[in-house]
Amino acid sequence: MEVVRLSYPISLEKIEFPPLAMALGYFDGVHNGHQQVILEAKNQAYDKGLASAVMTFEPHPSVVLGKTTKHVQYITPLSEKAKIIEELGIDYLFIVEFTLEFASLLPQEFIDQYVIGLNVQHVIAGFDFTYGRMGKGTMETLPFHSRDQFSYTVVPKFVQGDEKVSSTRIRRLLQAGETATLPILLGRYYTTTGIVVHGDKRGRTIGFPTANVDLYDEYIIPPTGVYAVRLKVANRWFDGVCNVGYKPTFNKESLKLSVEVHLFDFNEDIYGQEVVIEWHLYLRKEQKFAGIAELVAQIEKDKQNALSYFEKNRQSF
Repeated sequence: MEVVRLSYPISLEKIEFPPLAMALGYFDGVHNGHQQVILEAKNQAYDKGLASAVMTFEPHPSVVLGKTTKHVQYITPLSEKAKIIEELGIDYLFIVEFTLEFASLLPQEFIDQYVIGLNVQHVIAGFDFTYGRMGKGTMETLPFHSRDQFSYTVVPKFVQGDEKVSSTRIRRLLQAGETATLPILLGRYYTTTGIVVHGDKRGRTIGFPTANVDLYDEYIIPPTGVYAVRLKVANRWFDGVCNVGYKPTFNKESLKLSVEVHLFDFNEDIYGQEVVIEWHLYLRKEQKFAGIAELVAQIEKDKQNALSYFEKNRQSF
């Protein structure tokens, strides 16, 4: 997959790209609803003899437009989004820098420059996709703005359990710790990537060594508690339990959130390595214990509960 970064003002000649079937959208999460749009682009490209493409935007429009004062956390930061889209078999990924100047483009200007100008012959987008200044361009106005230069496909609402599959719905579940319900919406388990860093090494002294994972801060981190997880280390997957929290048994006033994974039957030095946490099942809330013995007993229970979960669900991943 060829990745092309674009910024305003755009300076590309139409002939620089082959005729394209392009999916338009922000696609945070690249969930099952988004995949309907992206795979339709792939199908249309095949049927019409075109190259397949996806256009997305960076950073999140809400940051640029001042709709949020917070640092936006993503279901899939850009690097992961690109990886998933490539795995879907797309030929081109266009990443448009979302700026105030870009957001000010009239709908017709956006279509002229970022669709017709890129040699797009067929556009694919969800029923609720909007474009141009203040989102005035919609799938209903697209035929007018197309200038008869391309055809288009509108992908209808994708529903699961009587509710639209959306990034907002997935964020809500993530923030509630309901990681086990995500695969039916995402099409995969939720994952986060980070680097194993040195911690206080207290886990090894109580028989449960942990990998302290410094997550890339763009991710949505599930709420504090203990989870059954898998950890990908050097392209191998290992089962374990993950504690998200402030370690109240040891740290009375810790302000730094830690993400620590204890792997079963694992004894390797992985400091400095990039790892992927695959979030499976919320086991319990974080709690403070009276002493080390009580903590160790609970961790052993967590381990057994996680082992039982993985034994029953092995065929689903």
